[in-house]
Amino acid sequence: MTSLRQKGPLCSLAPAILPSAKTLPGRTITLEKLEPKHAEDLFNVTGGTDPARGSLWDYMFDEPYSDLKTFQESIASKSTSNDPFFYAIIDQRKTLPTFGKAVGYLSLMRMVPSHLNIEIGNVMYSSTLQRTTGATEAIYLLAQHSFHDLGYRRLEWKCHSLNEPSRRAALRLGFTFEGIFRQHMIVKGRSRDTAWFSILKDEWDTSLKSSMDKWLDAENFRDDGSQIKSLQDLRAELGA
Repeated sequence: MTSLRQKGPLCSLAPAILPSAKTLPGRTITLEKLEPKHAEDLFNVTGGTDPARGSLWDYMFDEPYSDLKTFQESIASKSTSNDPFFYAIIDQRKTLPTFGKAVGYLSLMRMVPSHLNIEIGNVMYSSTLQRTTGATEAIYLLAQHSFHDLGYRRLEWKCHSLNEPSRRAALRLGFTFEGIFRQHMIVKGRSRDTAWFSILKDEWDTSLKSSMDKWLDAENFRDDGSQIKSLQDLRAELGA
């Protein structure tokens, strides 16, 4: 019988650290700690009574927000949370009316520094941000920050098993599907099976970061903003 001592080398990595208010600058967006000052801009692109905006909240833990005051209270509460730790996504596209404004938010969460595990979650992308370079860049910035600033070695992505756009996004970004956690949660009174994905630091350093760097480069986009090479094509070229 093989003992635990014989099953692999001991791990002597130092514990990771928790995120701080450090701003993470990118080319098309910037991530900064979520604050109450971001509430009005975020409400203008995610709140109100428009059914199209209501659908943004289908797989979120929150219900849609129809009035600004309630939304401001929610953002104020999120801004004081350490886990999840929320970031506002600030638009840096100078040609758009949303330049300099918050167009979404997301968080680092379920942090276990002693085991070097961290998760990206609570991803709220307004229609202004969806399917843009910034949507990918936000994940890139958090992945790089998690692995190389905070010292984690496993980055997780979880979503409702029925949330096909989120599952496709995870695979496109290079996360590995690890399975379905059946009857994992009850959200908004409904049972949720959770799809589970991860990226390991070694995978990020070996090829995933390089392919994303190439994809995010301004030279990979035409004047109309369309991509020249897809992220999947670039990963294939690098053997990722």
